[in-house]
Amino acid sequence: MKKIFIDANFDVDDITFKINKIMAKWSIQLLDINGPNWIIFDYDMEIKFVLIFDVDFNDIETRIKLEDLKLNVIHHIESLKDETTYRDNLINAVFFD
Repeated sequence: MKKIFIDANFDVDDITFKINKIMAKWSIQLLDINGPNWIIFDYDMEIKFVLIFDVDFNDIETRIKLEDLKLNVIHHIESLKDETTYRDNLINAVFFD
């Protein structure tokens, strides 16, 4: 498992490209978006990557960037011609201080 830490100054296009590149691999099945932790599983449901967003969920601009990123990645996943899927729980009250 590889952990990737991303701070609040992330570039949406750059991170979109990196995630899409990972998700396009034939061995990847699921992206579990759970607030600041985006977990990528293979077909054996083993964790391959964990993207950890070290961001303030109370900051509206950061949340907009995260939503943009999520939509970009979901669009890419839905365009794949395989069984790759996602689970979305980006914004949840538990992630707010």
